[in-house]
Amino acid sequence: MRVFATYNIKGGVGKTATAVNLSYLSARQGYRTLVWDLDPQGAATFYFRIKPKIKGGSKDLLRGKRDIDDLIKGTDYENLDLLPADFSYRNMDLVLDETKKPTHRIRKVLKPLEDEYDHVFLDCPPSISLVSENVFQAADALLVPIIPTTLSLRTLTQLNRFLEHKDLRNITLLPFFSMVDRRKNLHREVVEKLPKERPEILSSPIPNASDVERMGLRREAVAVFAHSSLAAQAYEALWEEIKGRMFKSQFILP
Repeated sequence: MRVFATYNIKGGVGKTATAVNLSYLSARQGYRTLVWDLDPQGAATFYFRIKPKIKGGSKDLLRGKRDIDDLIKGTDYENLDLLPADFSYRNMDLVLDETKKPTHRIRKVLKPLEDEYDHVFLDCPPSISLVSENVFQAADALLVPIIPTTLSLRTLTQLNRFLEHKDLRNITLLPFFSMVDRRKNLHREVVEKLPKERPEILSSPIPNASDVERMGLRREAVAVFAHSSLAAQAYEALWEEIKGRMFKSQFILP
């Protein structure tokens, strides 16, 4: 089981759209895929047309008082399941702080699913917190959408420093450009120049496209309702690059 986390310190950069679209592509390719919506706002849960509620809230889930299999919901798509958001996630830091090994609880919750899923996508709230430290311990890769602007790039530097400070060197950091508007000089310059300085940045940018915004109206992945659009093609290219960057020949259908 491989765990991907869509994460950024900054909000509004396309984390949820990334989680929804990449998880859909993963499932479409035959991988048993789970999305865990960790954000109390529940945007990913909304996109999948599922009620943002889990029995017992975050406290029972993180303390192992609920069987995680009983909380997982099927989606409209084959091979794709969801562990929904819950409003109690807003207090998840407090719940985690009361547990043993508080930075390892999410990894422990996911462990029973190792034989059930090939890929897990964690859709994360924007913060540096005990929740995010749990995500860093649980994830094999951080998928970090960055808007090509000064402030967004600054958060990438902050994230790098935090991971180094916590000695989290086993996690793969995969930043990529999101919400790119090539009509803007700054966006074009950053997209062209920064990867030369930061080779970890993926080369498949996601455009600032109306089809991505329409996900909120359609409550579907872009590839479902606009499969030939530039946005759908961009997410497909990004997913293929992620697979190639991380696993190469190991990334084989089960």
